[in-house]
Amino acid sequence: MTAFFASGFGMFVLMVLETLALLVPLLLGVAYATVAERKVLAAMQLRKGPNVVGPFGSLQAFADAGKMLMKETIIPTGANRLLFIAAPMLTFVLSMIAWAVIPVDNGWAIADINVGILYLYAISSLGVYGILIAGWSSNSKYAFLGGLRSAAQMVSYEVSIGFVLVTVLLCVGSLNLNDIVLAQRNIWFCIPLFPMFIVFFISSLAETNRSPFDLPEGESEIVAGFFVEYSAMTFALFFLGEYANMFLMSGLTSILFLGGWLSPIPLPPFTWIPGVFWFILKVALCMFVFMWVRATFPRFRYDQLMRLGWKVFLPMSLAWLVITAGVLVATGWLPHAPS
Repeated sequence: MTAFFASGFGMFVLMVLETLALLVPLLLGVAYATVAERKVLAAMQLRKGPNVVGPFGSLQAFADAGKMLMKETIIPTGANRLLFIAAPMLTFVLSMIAWAVIPVDNGWAIADINVGILYLYAISSLGVYGILIAGWSSNSKYAFLGGLRSAAQMVSYEVSIGFVLVTVLLCVGSLNLNDIVLAQRNIWFCIPLFPMFIVFFISSLAETNRSPFDLPEGESEIVAGFFVEYSAMTFALFFLGEYANMFLMSGLTSILFLGGWLSPIPLPPFTWIPGVFWFILKVALCMFVFMWVRATFPRFRYDQLMRLGWKVFLPMSLAWLVITAGVLVATGWLPHAPS
C-alpha cells in the first residue's frame, strides 16, 4: 500500500481523497448553513423557521436542492449564453479552490504552500469577475447596476483587508497560514491587533455582499441585483458560492486572529481535543455572527458604504500598520517563521 501511494498514480489518488475529505464536509456545511441561517433569523424574530421537512426541518436543505434541480434554467433572449452560464460556475469554483491552502489542523492542508496568504488574496480578488460577468451578460439594467455596485464595493474593501493582512504578516514573518497559527501559541492576534480584527470582520461582510452591505442585491431598488435573471441551478450556484465565501472568510478570521486549531485554554483536558474540532467551532461561531448581523442591522446607503471603506477603514488600517511596524522596530522584536 505504501508503494502504491508513493507512485505517481497513487499520489494522484491520495490528493483526490484529500480533496474529497475537505470538500464533502464543506458542501454539507454550506447546505446546512442555509437552514441554520433561517433558524437563527426565525429565533431572533420569535418565529419557528423551517420545521416541516424532516425532524426540526433538518432535511430542508435537500428539499431546496431537489426543487432547484427540477426547475428550468431560463436564459434571457438578449443574454450572452456562454458567459451567463459561466459566471455562477466561476463564483462557485473560486469559493471552493480557495480552501486548498486552509489548514484545519497542524499541517492538515491540501497544499501547504509558503505563500498561502497571497494565494487567498489572489483568489478573493478574482471573485469580483463572476459577479461582473453575471451583471453584464444578463442584458438587464438591474443586473448591470448590481454588478457595478459589487465591483466598487469589493475593490474598496479589499484595500483595507490587504493592510490587515500585512499587519498580521509583520507580526509573524511568514506568508504560510500554518506558521500564522503557530505564532499565536502564546496569545491570539485578536487581542494585540483588536482594531484590525474588527476591521477585517466588517470588511468580510462587505466582501461577501452580506448584510448590512448587501447593496449589490438591494431588493428595494434593483430587485435582486446581479443575479436577478438567474433561476434553477445557476441561481443555486450563486447562492452556494455566497455561503462558501462566508465559510472561507470565517476560516480566515479564525486562522488570522483566533488561533486557528489551537485550544482556547492551553491546559488538559482541552489540549487533548483534536485541533480540527476547535477550528470548526471557531468557524461556526464566526458564521453565527454573520447571521446575527443580518438579523440586527439595516442596509447601509451606498454613500455610507463607500465612506466607511475609504474614509474610516483605510486610514485606520494604515495607521495601525504603521503603529505595529513602529512597535516591532522599537522593541527590537524581529519575527521569524515558527519552527
